[in-house]
Amino acid sequence: MADYKTKDIRNLALVGHGHSGKTTLADLLLFKAGVNSRAGSVDDGSSLLDTDDEEKERKSSITSSVCHLTHKGKRINIVDTPGYPDFLGQVAGALEAVETAAIIVNASAGVEVNTRRTFDMAGEFGLGRIIILNRLGQENIDFDRDLAELQDVFGSHCIPINVPNQVGAGFSSVVKVLEPTGPGVVDPSSFTDELRDCIVEADDELMERYMETLELTPDEFRAGIPKAVAAGTLIPIFCVSGKRDIGVDELLDGMAGLCPSPEDIPRRAEDGTAITPDQSGPLVAQVFKTRIDPFVARMNYVRVFSGTLKHDSSVNDVTTGKPVKIGALNEVQGNQLSTVSEAIPGDIVAAVKVEGLHTSDSLGDVKMTPINFPKPMVGWAVEPKTSSDQQKISGALAKIVEEDQTFSITREEQTHEMVVHGMSELHLQILMDRVQKRDKVNIEHHAPKIPYREACTGEGESSYRHKKQSGGSGQFAEVHMKVFPLPRDIDPDEYFTKARFEHLREYHYDPELNFAFLDCVSGGSVPNQFIPAVEKGVRERMTKGVLAGYQVQDCVAVLHFGKDHPVDSNETAFKMAASICFRDVFQKSHPVLLEPLVHIEITIPAEYLGDVTSDLTTRRGRMEGMVTAPGGYTVVKGFAPLSEIQDYSRQLSSITGGQGSYMTEVSHYEVVPMHEQQKIVAEANRNPEEAAHA
Repeated sequence: MADYKTKDIRNLALVGHGHSGKTTLADLLLFKAGVNSRAGSVDDGSSLLDTDDEEKERKSSITSSVCHLTHKGKRINIVDTPGYPDFLGQVAGALEAVETAAIIVNASAGVEVNTRRTFDMAGEFGLGRIIILNRLGQENIDFDRDLAELQDVFGSHCIPINVPNQVGAGFSSVVKVLEPTGPGVVDPSSFTDELRDCIVEADDELMERYMETLELTPDEFRAGIPKAVAAGTLIPIFCVSGKRDIGVDELLDGMAGLCPSPEDIPRRAEDGTAITPDQSGPLVAQVFKTRIDPFVARMNYVRVFSGTLKHDSSVNDVTTGKPVKIGALNEVQGNQLSTVSEAIPGDIVAAVKVEGLHTSDSLGDVKMTPINFPKPMVGWAVEPKTSSDQQKISGALAKIVEEDQTFSITREEQTHEMVVHGMSELHLQILMDRVQKRDKVNIEHHAPKIPYREACTGEGESSYRHKKQSGGSGQFAEVHMKVFPLPRDIDPDEYFTKARFEHLREYHYDPELNFAFLDCVSGGSVPNQFIPAVEKGVRERMTKGVLAGYQVQDCVAVLHFGKDHPVDSNETAFKMAASICFRDVFQKSHPVLLEPLVHIEITIPAEYLGDVTSDLTTRRGRMEGMVTAPGGYTVVKGFAPLSEIQDYSRQLSSITGGQGSYMTEVSHYEVVPMHEQQKIVAEANRNPEEAAHA
């Protein structure tokens, strides 16, 4: 049984841009709390948290890591997260498990792209936020500039809780704002009034007493800080040099005494029900991370919000509606596990070897809102390198899907490709390397084929007679057909009427392809038993395409006449005749290629607006508008052909110095410009076999 209570727990996620010192700081905190006999180092590969071979090689975090320590009677759980946008999915999972986001800022670099993103994500999760201004011991630090930038980007509620005595080589201590003990690089007392105002703003009782007396003790103000952080009226700034171990003790005190507990941040279920962190209440817990370890096997990281989760218990998976057996429960220290008997509200534990449990699943009696993971933007078509890889590729990729919610797999029916999607090319490359190392599966990749479509813009009419004699019974069928465009968003029952189509007997409408087959045969020129074969032949030809081997859509095929033979006619003959007839008549109906367009939203610093819009124009994109976002950012909205943005992640990063991001969603199909269509058709004619199976 835990020797602490929920009110004594502090859960923090260390977030921010890459190389801001998150993991180094976490290792140092563990050392100072007595967890390690020495401070782990990212540089020499001894970090307690960056334990993956790829992380040691890159000297950078790739996945989130969980650790814990005890300080001044408080149980502090820390989730260290990767710092690059490629791994934002790990950040999203971590934020679901904590009450406080500790945003680490590199003082020499200022507010970087992932600093902004993770700060905004923490706000969307409704968390308290603190800022840790790190690396103040480096040269060329301008504290006034850093503070002004933080307040400009994140708001005036960003107030120092302490200030450095000096910056650069002279940085040796920090000075408290509420109880200054000496001079700082700036006057610490200059922030006292602002800090007090932010604190009392979140507490009506405290504000009333302060307004009456204009005096409160430092202890009273400190007691109000957790509530102010939880309410967002205060974002305290801690000044630190992790490398030189300056300000770290004060930061540790702040984590224990000034950050919200699980009782301070309100939680709600998906249906809006308030969740009370009551140890004796109904169980409410959620999986925020899954890891598949080759030695330990499957581990699900679980945050408990209410009730008590016990080992060797059967609990309800609310997401799937099935019971799951919780065997061993473990508290986590990097990649080390220690068995515990139960977990109370606020605890973060790992359940080992639980089948059927997935990231975002809710356990207990109430369903939590599914975690909002970023949408993957970059796709690779992948295939196994050898036949032995073929047998293992599906299982290996399925493991990655379990571990990383920003990785997905689709099997494109039209192009017959397996396409994996991730946050960036780097993200995908690292995951494919993991598959190769862990599961010994070699995978090749290339850009996915674009799923073009074919349609007609005019009317056509043709006929075809299929006649084949092979010694015995022959084959004979003749069909006469018309083809014309079909508008979208029609009501089939209102559109396909006898008043509009002479001799209409029956129609079959496919809403997915916006295609209709009309039986307008009169006088029995095509026997009823062969008409389904005609429709089947048409549909098979539509799947194979006519112009360049792509699916045909948005058209009507009308069978209005034909001939049969009493002996030689059969379903095969009519299917063949229909396929060739449709091919011929479609070519007479002014066919065009259609390409998929995506709706794109691009978030960029305002100074790059001209460069980005110019680049979008060269990609045949068009702007639909723009809006101003906080922190000097602009969101550009528009449409662009899918074929033109397959490498957009790389280009946008190049234009904006890594500060831009974008989201896309497939919108609709439009006609390919003629000069582009000619290139695509010519390429298909050079590779007829590839076009045929596309």
